[in-house]
Amino acid sequence: MKAAPIVILLLVMLIYPVGQLLLLSVHDGSHFTLVEYQRLFASPVYVEVLLITLKIALWTTFFSVLTGYPVAYLISTLTRERKNRLLFWVLLSFWTSFLVRTFAWVVLLGRNGVINHTLMSLGIISQPLDLLYNFSAVVIGMVHALMPLAVLTMLSVMENIDRTLPRAAATLGARPGTVFWKVYFPLSLPGVAAGALMVFVTAIGFFITPTLLGGRHQTMITQLIIDQVMQALNWGFAGAISVLLLAVVLLVFLLYDRLVGLSTMAGDSSATRGPQARGAWSRKLGDAVLSTLGRATDLLLALVPRRVRGRGRSNDGENPLLRGVVLALLVFLTAPALLMFPLSFDAASGLSWPPHGVSLQWYQQIIDSPLWMQAITRSMLVGIGTGVLSMLIGTPAAFLLVRGNLPGKAAMLAFVLAPIVVPRMIIAVGVFYFFAEIGLVGSAIGLVLAHTMVAVPYVVITMMAVLRNYDTRLDLAAYSMGARPWATLRRVTFPILGAGLMSSFLFAFATSFDELTIALFTSGGLSTTLPKQFWDELTMQISPVIAAVSTCLFLFIAALIWVADRLRRRSLAS
Repeated sequence: MKAAPIVILLLVMLIYPVGQLLLLSVHDGSHFTLVEYQRLFASPVYVEVLLITLKIALWTTFFSVLTGYPVAYLISTLTRERKNRLLFWVLLSFWTSFLVRTFAWVVLLGRNGVINHTLMSLGIISQPLDLLYNFSAVVIGMVHALMPLAVLTMLSVMENIDRTLPRAAATLGARPGTVFWKVYFPLSLPGVAAGALMVFVTAIGFFITPTLLGGRHQTMITQLIIDQVMQALNWGFAGAISVLLLAVVLLVFLLYDRLVGLSTMAGDSSATRGPQARGAWSRKLGDAVLSTLGRATDLLLALVPRRVRGRGRSNDGENPLLRGVVLALLVFLTAPALLMFPLSFDAASGLSWPPHGVSLQWYQQIIDSPLWMQAITRSMLVGIGTGVLSMLIGTPAAFLLVRGNLPGKAAMLAFVLAPIVVPRMIIAVGVFYFFAEIGLVGSAIGLVLAHTMVAVPYVVITMMAVLRNYDTRLDLAAYSMGARPWATLRRVTFPILGAGLMSSFLFAFATSFDELTIALFTSGGLSTTLPKQFWDELTMQISPVIAAVSTCLFLFIAALIWVADRLRRRSLAS
């Protein structure tokens, strides 16, 4: 019974709409046909777009994991208090709106933007560079957007690595580079693989950053789906493109499961297939590569002054070289969004760097605009409804997955996490078609249901982490005193888990508040949400009003993350 609400929700809001969309690609209303697939593969344009999508997704995955690894490594080595401070900035970047972060890069890379202005002021260039609307701009923006996801995924594995193993290797005479590559890195490899998988799956379904930062040569497959639905109204062809996108994602997941194992996505580093799943030649090749990397790293470290390396210190977090690298990466994550603050007070009507004067006119314009205020109100109401419903549905599922004796828990967890795995664009188009049939397009109820479907996995993950740290002996003590199960839940369990419940509510609220893809299709013309209004304003014109909205969103999400983090720590401490 505990699993019934979440199963019904996902069947109605995920499986049926997505299945219906995919069915449209092979059924024209009267009989089965493959004409849409023939059209898809007949033109080299669509194949080329798929290759561009894979190229962007692969480069984004590579750089996100490469830059995210040292951040996750440092956080995993720190004490709890210092870990929470660094983790706050990663979470802040993770939950800050994709629109805000992408818009920040438009300002940074524009012809009148920060980078061009700085280079020209220093006399390095004589005329602005074309930094926008190219492949590099798209990759930079997507790495900035998805690196926090890589950090958080890898961190879940790194925190469970036994730190005595690298220390033991060091005491036996292994040099630092060899210790890292031969001992620590293989243990962290499941986290690296899980982080790469999550970034790749998210990147392949992205459309915000490529649309705003890329040109026509950086068109991604999700943009084709939007065009087919919003302009051509060709549901069959949109379904065929969705099948192609979903097939790529499933192929990647099958490959990942064969090489690593899907259970490692939950942070189970012991579940990796490991060397026993590989042939002897691949084990030898891998060992040789790691040995070479270890020796090369030791040679490079020998060139670094002893004082900079921090040699001899027991805590890796005290290494100034690593701290410097991580600090630079955290600046990369947070600085673009912080750039919105001065721009939002610009007295000039244009959006250029540096700002001209100080004015509150753009904030006043937001308050005086019925469109902005209605969008903010609607997003708040939908977010609150989503948070409450997600908590009511996700909490029993978390109890079942942690404490229940349900057979096939791994399959159940995979089913619960499906809204995170399936590309959001496919979900949005499927839900839009489903809502059009039942008359929920433009309704607040429809938005709450759709947002709950994508937010409930975060509630389940949050509550599972809280429940794993909950002392069940408190419940047993209540039972021994004659308390019934419901009374124990009401008087013992829920009061202790209250902070965790509020934290999960805030995460679900933040997920809904920032959701654009579903709202882009289902929110309706005059019943728009704040992200949809932001998107419409950004695609039509660029003005300091957008910077003012970005500043408000950033501060609001920062407050939510701060409160959620405080509640989570209080819950874990109790």
